[in-house]
This record gives sequence, structure tokens and C-alpha cells, in this order.
Amino acid sequence: MSDLIISTLTQGLIYALLSYGVYITYSVLDFPDLTVDSCFPLGAAVTAILLLKGVDPWATLLCSAAAGAIAGLCTGMIHVRLGVRDLLAGIITMTALSSINLLIAGSNVTVERAVDTIFTSKGVMALFGNLTLGWRKLIISLVLAIVVKLLLDLYFRTKSGLLLRAVGDNGTLVTTLAQNKGNMKILGVVISNALVALCGSVLCQEQRSYSAVMGIGQVVFGLATVIIGISLIRFFTSSKAAQGLRKVKGLRFLATPQGTTAVLLGSILYKFCIQIAINAGLPANMLKFITAVLFLLVLVLAGRKGEEIIHA
Repeated sequence: MSDLIISTLTQGLIYALLSYGVYITYSVLDFPDLTVDSCFPLGAAVTAILLLKGVDPWATLLCSAAAGAIAGLCTGMIHVRLGVRDLLAGIITMTALSSINLLIAGSNVTVERAVDTIFTSKGVMALFGNLTLGWRKLIISLVLAIVVKLLLDLYFRTKSGLLLRAVGDNGTLVTTLAQNKGNMKILGVVISNALVALCGSVLCQEQRSYSAVMGIGQVVFGLATVIIGISLIRFFTSSKAAQGLRKVKGLRFLATPQGTTAVLLGSILYKFCIQIAINAGLPANMLKFITAVLFLLVLVLAGRKGEEIIHA
């Protein structure tokens, strides 16, 4: 496997963490949250500063996720408690975070090679020290993406997770069950932004850098991966292969993949599409433009189904 494929696959797995968060707000909650574009660099900013201060790289993941959760809490409180529309609540928090990120880490930070990251920590080196850095990044990113996916799948099966899904589908039903739908919205936005900031943290350690503008367009990427992934899964579930799997008792679960599985696959596929565009000759500084064009193409091809997926 070439270094380019390994790098692209690693990026897709890392960005799947962000896509999980976008999936929760846009697809599960039907909450157009723009906090993502500033929460992503927030996670990277917190991580960069903590790493330079000698904090354990694995602990920085938790700190960054906590910072993202606080950002999500602010968005949720502005919307639910102050009665501001969801879109505007996200814009307000996103704007405020732009200044907070600059206060935390300035416009740019580079993490020196001498500083350990999750990919060069003692535990990882003890297990995978004989592998190249590229392979270590791939393995750790895969483990993180799978662990978070499984935790989300378990959560969605709990009472709280089912109520969270119900808020997006039918908020009135949640109220009739004597549950506060506003609190569930806040919880969903908190979880979403914690995942987004976690993604920023992992990417910061993978690239050993932070930039105040690294979050621009991330919500577009997340939405595209959700649409691509769920579209592919819907196509698969209606195929003859899925019908055949449903007839085999031990393999029935493979015929109906979880939404998080779709998002994970969509993230990897979308990253490969971007890499193909760059390899075709488009300059790397046009990355955001490529991302926007690909998202537009996805929406056009999906048609009304794209809107249905976003607000599923």
C-alpha cells in the first residue's frame, strides 16, 4: 500500500470523528449547527498548547473534547434557553469561538518533533514501534474511529439515545413521554461538538500544527460525507446482496448497517475523491474550493434525497 493511500485513508478515518458529530446535529436532531467551523480549530488549539506545555497527548484528547462540549453547551443554551433560532445560535457561538481560538493559540502553532503525540507516545511505540509513522497513524486513527462509532451505536440503543433520535423525528412525542425535548437538544449538540473538537485534536497531532482558519468549510465536508455514506448504505440495503444476507441468521446485521457505519465510509470515500482531484492536477491551495464543488455535485446527484438524508 503506497504512502499516499495510507495518508488518505488516515485522513478519512480522522475526519470521520467530525462526520459523526455533523450526523448527530443535522441528520438525527435536524439542527443546522454552524458551531462546527470554529469548534474544530478549538480542539486543535487546546491540543497544540497543552502538548507544548508537556501534557500527556492522550489527556489532550479529553481536554479538547471537553472544550468542544462546552462550546456545544453554549450553542444549545442560546437556542433552548434564550429562544434564539438554531441556525443563529450556531453562528453566534461560531463567531465568539473565532476570537477565543486566537486567544488560546494565536493564528498558528507548530508542535516540534521532540514533543510526543498519540502516534509517538510510549504505549503506542511499545506496541507498534517497529512500524513506520504512517502505519502507526493509520492504526491509531482506525482504532479511534471504530471505538467512537461503537460507543455511539451503544448510546443510540439506550433510553437517552432513543429520545435523542425522537427529538429530531417528532419532538411532540418526547414531550408526551414527560421528557424535556430542549434538554435532549442541548445534549445532542454537546455530544456533536465534543466529537468535532476531538477530531481537531487528533488532526493537530497528526499534522503537528494548528491554524485559526483550519475549520473553514468543515461543516460542508461533514454534510457531504453524511449524504454520500447514507446514500450508499440505502443503495446497498435494497440490493440483492443485502436481501441474501437477511436470509442468513448470523449475518442479518450486515444487511442493515448503522448510520455511523455509513458516515465512516462516506468520510473515507470523500477524502479519496478530494485526493483524486488533487492528483488530477488541481493545486492543493484550492482544497476548500474542491470540497465545495464536490459537495455541490453530491447534492445535485442526490437531488431531493440529499435534503431528506440531511434531515432524516
